[in-house]
Amino acid sequence: MTDARWQAVARATGLLGADGVPRATVFAEMSALAARTGAVNLGQGFPDVDGPTSVAQAAADAILGGANQYPPGPGIPVLRQAVAAHQLAHYGLRWDPDTEVLVTAGATEALAAAVLALAGPGDEVLTLEPFYDSYAAVIAMAGATHTTAPLRVAPEGFRLDLDALAAAFTDRTRLVLVNTPHNPTGTVLTTTELEAIARLAQEHDAIVLTDEVYEHLLLRDDTGARPAHVPIATLPGMADRTLSVSSAGKTFSFTGWKIGWVTGPERLVTAVRTVKQFLTYVSGAPFQPAVAFALTEPSVAVWVDELADSLSRRRDLLCDGLIAAGFTVVRPQGTYFVLADAAPLGYSDGAELCRDLPALAGVVGVPVSAFTHAGSDVDRALRSWVRFTFVKREDVLDEAVRRLRGLRPTPGAQA
Repeated sequence: MTDARWQAVARATGLLGADGVPRATVFAEMSALAARTGAVNLGQGFPDVDGPTSVAQAAADAILGGANQYPPGPGIPVLRQAVAAHQLAHYGLRWDPDTEVLVTAGATEALAAAVLALAGPGDEVLTLEPFYDSYAAVIAMAGATHTTAPLRVAPEGFRLDLDALAAAFTDRTRLVLVNTPHNPTGTVLTTTELEAIARLAQEHDAIVLTDEVYEHLLLRDDTGARPAHVPIATLPGMADRTLSVSSAGKTFSFTGWKIGWVTGPERLVTAVRTVKQFLTYVSGAPFQPAVAFALTEPSVAVWVDELADSLSRRRDLLCDGLIAAGFTVVRPQGTYFVLADAAPLGYSDGAELCRDLPALAGVVGVPVSAFTHAGSDVDRALRSWVRFTFVKREDVLDEAVRRLRGLRPTPGAQA
């Protein structure tokens, strides 16, 4: 990678200081701050409890059974078959496990390989904003231009601005990267929003790449109902122009295993595989049969359902604590995360609050500015917002909420 390209990646991810010196990500900074101060770390989104013992045992059995050398490049057949069966059973999507399913080193590699395979200089890659930070990095690596369509705060939560979405599409829009359930906002895109994306993608002959890693972590509302996750590939005319990405890490609480997958039409999956083989080549040999077991074992499906219910309760625990501490909160519909506005506490800059919060309350979060383009409309609108994770044990969240009670809104602060 040339110096100019490396600097473009660093600028896109906010890792190039004004002095031209690289700096650590805000995620690394906040985690180090938590470790140094003893603060409760609600910044990094990973579980502090492992997934099902039966799945871990399947991985251990695979190691002892000799599954420790390079697996096949596309992934072991039993896992590709399990992924194809999952897509058919849950969504009615029928993919050939031999040619239309690819196993990757987590969803991050799947998304990176897809962007690198399908976009380049002169192309535009459109994402929602805020966006997961790796999107900006890989778009910059590809030499493409990153454009965005905003999610805006509405009475019912974060919603996609459909007029701005239409304006963001151009004749250079090559790829649309859609994330639902959405990190960091926790929103689940509605069928209406997905239909608008699908219509515009077809009008502009764009390929859609979906990040669906939280597909099964849908949270209950006040009536006890969960929102529906609708893969955009299921909409009319979209199966042939959509690559769908998911992984085992979030669904089964084994984030360190890094087993992901891509499904879609053969020509697009082949393009991703062509790039992927020169990234990790292969990964996770003993974890692949364990994930195949997880995808097909009924008792694991019950565990995942219980996990989603537990996350619903933990979300409510943290949201109530943040509201009591003075934040304005948008209750998420899915994922591990909640966004909270620090303006009522007198902070116009979420990053400033995040650096002060360990001393003020012994808790760490991540500023939403880590997920936006500096200076954009979304960045300005969400500058005072902070992301917190609730994928921690209830006793950890109880302690965080107890500590947050020490915060008090500043009199006269912006509501």
